[in-house]
Amino acid sequence: MVMLNSRLIVFVLSGILGLLLSLPSSFPISGPRINLGLDLQGGLTMLLDVDTQKAVQSKYDSLATAIGFEAKQAKILIGKLEVKDNILHFELLDLDEKQKMDDILSKLGGLEFSFEQNGDYQVLFSQTEIENIKKSAIDQAIGTIRNRLDLFGLAEPSVTRQGQENILVQLPGIKNQEEEKRAIDLISKSAHLQMMAVDENRNMRVEAMSEAEAKKYGDVILPFVEGGGKILLKAVPIIDGEMITDARVAYDQNSQPVVSFTLDSRGAQLFGDFSGNNVGKRMAIVLDGKVYSAPVIRERIGGGSGQISGNFTPQEASDLAIALRSGALSAPVQVIEKRSVGPSLGADSIKASMIALFSGFVLVLIFMIAYYAMAGVIAVSALVINIVLIVAIMASLGATLTLPGMAGIVLTVGMAVDANIIINERLREALREGKNIVQAIKEGYANASRAIFDSNLTTILAALLLYVYGSGAIKGFAITMAIGIIVSVLTAIVGTQGIYIALEKKIAKSKNLSFWFGVKYGAH
Repeated sequence: MVMLNSRLIVFVLSGILGLLLSLPSSFPISGPRINLGLDLQGGLTMLLDVDTQKAVQSKYDSLATAIGFEAKQAKILIGKLEVKDNILHFELLDLDEKQKMDDILSKLGGLEFSFEQNGDYQVLFSQTEIENIKKSAIDQAIGTIRNRLDLFGLAEPSVTRQGQENILVQLPGIKNQEEEKRAIDLISKSAHLQMMAVDENRNMRVEAMSEAEAKKYGDVILPFVEGGGKILLKAVPIIDGEMITDARVAYDQNSQPVVSFTLDSRGAQLFGDFSGNNVGKRMAIVLDGKVYSAPVIRERIGGGSGQISGNFTPQEASDLAIALRSGALSAPVQVIEKRSVGPSLGADSIKASMIALFSGFVLVLIFMIAYYAMAGVIAVSALVINIVLIVAIMASLGATLTLPGMAGIVLTVGMAVDANIIINERLREALREGKNIVQAIKEGYANASRAIFDSNLTTILAALLLYVYGSGAIKGFAITMAIGIIVSVLTAIVGTQGIYIALEKKIAKSKNLSFWFGVKYGAH
């Protein structure tokens, strides 16, 4: 009769739970399943170039908005606020306010500024700040693209820095050109939303006005996204997209999809103040340099929310909401290299890897049973549960399996075999010294556990370092190896000892150590 014990119960329950959670990864049934990486299921890999100089230019626009806001808060009158050739210019209308204006510029930080006696200020970013902006643009682009792809629904996309100004994006599971185009559009969309005032006094001449003339007035000419017209807008935006806190798909009164957005408290205040002070005038909603609408303000708009309508399809509105919600790219990105990985390569790789895995496993099985007899059978049962648990945990975590990950599984299975060999040899040593079965199991596991813990601790530290300092497939290898080590300790030390404790009376009663351990010596 098998005597239940806590170790055996944990082992059996882990095995049952692991089997249930690993089945969806092998059969077409619902449940958590392992995601296959780019090298196993095919997909798209792209190298993006980030235009960091544009990020600096965009930062000057944001700085102009911030200075306008701070001056208004401090009740300082300024005029001619504009950005020319990466230098921000404005005029201080009351020279007595110079100290207060200097304090505001100093508080903003990272700026170098000069003041002329006629009230003209020239403000520019310091070289250190420019380098910080460029570095931040790369980091922000990586985070934004990763957020967009997560919201897009792709499983485990990889977005990593490549060199100084490039980003490597790997998208497993992209199977056709339609999905490829949608993913590229989503990644490269700047999603830079601005609300800009219409220059009502000069807009009637916009068709005859040149870009240079508009710039002279501190304006910019932008096209409408529909209809082919254009409009003259104040170059310094009222509100910048950085102030958006949420964006969702909604439907207007004609059941057409629109994108509604919500601003943070600062944006809501700017939005409310501007709309309250400019009733009867127009305010344009501009996205990525194109005007979606320029409605006349009928009343003060409070609440800090608005909407973008543009004859969107539901999918386009959803992608735009994702782009706005995940944040605008502070610098444009451009695809400079694109490569599709066919799924057939992955299928061949999986087939070759599975052949290697099962061939090795069968050889190990034959050796363990031939050399250790029933102890080998117990060790093989632990190895089977070991593999099942690795698959189950990876599926539950939504981890991605890559070729390096499969190598990690093979490596940890090899370490699990090693752990079982150590245990069996320690049991044999105890039996050789004349210990009875109960003493041999207790002493054998105590000695084996120390050696197994020591060797696995150093390996799991190596896996931790690989995860922290590695990227992409290296991280996948580290995760797989760490999971395999933890599971190996559970199955080899906890699981097999539970089986031996349950069978120790039966082993002692049989008096046949050759059948149980493949040896003929020792006491019982």
